[in-house]
Amino acid sequence: MLNIKRFICNPFQENTYIVSDETKECAIIDCGAFNENERTEITDYISGNNLKPVRLICTHGHFDHCAGIEFINTQYGLYAEISKKDNYLVKTLPQQAMVFLGINYMKDLTKVFKNITTEDDITFGSHTLRIFETPGHTPGSVTFYCEEEKTAFTGDTLFRMSIGRTDFEGGSITEMINSLRNVLAILPKETIVLSGHGERTTIGDELAMNPYLR
Repeated sequence: MLNIKRFICNPFQENTYIVSDETKECAIIDCGAFNENERTEITDYISGNNLKPVRLICTHGHFDHCAGIEFINTQYGLYAEISKKDNYLVKTLPQQAMVFLGINYMKDLTKVFKNITTEDDITFGSHTLRIFETPGHTPGSVTFYCEEEKTAFTGDTLFRMSIGRTDFEGGSITEMINSLRNVLAILPKETIVLSGHGERTTIGDELAMNPYLR
């Protein structure tokens, strides 16, 4: 059984997830921990539950989802895994920090990232997350899906009754609609959707009420 803990991080209210199971191994998804309090909450949760972080994975390369990457790398020695198609965003994380938050974050984080593809299942403990390409918000946006427990981590592709923005550099409404209707919409209706911002939903609810999936 998956144990999923959500942390709401940074001024953009980004969802960081720690996903573990009975083995105590865990994966950290979209670590956006920005300040010391947010980072302490994460380390306290990991140590308090005797967890062993073994994967650090990113649905895409925007700063609000990557603000805690260096911290996790330093703390646990993990490299952030991201689609090659978002490498251009990884290179511009300092500039993104200035644009999004007006802060001077002049650190080159490319050295703590490595690339994953749809052929690289994310394994930890007794569980596996499949990788689906779901571009639209960014070219390299992906969804992590646990088929066994019908749970999808959709990043900024699908939100509860909404979708991610497509007006940033590299965004595409055409690709977004394709990702929604031809990838996510065909998942089982009972699939739990855990997105990059906001509350959880299900594929069934989105098919019924989200116009972008119809």
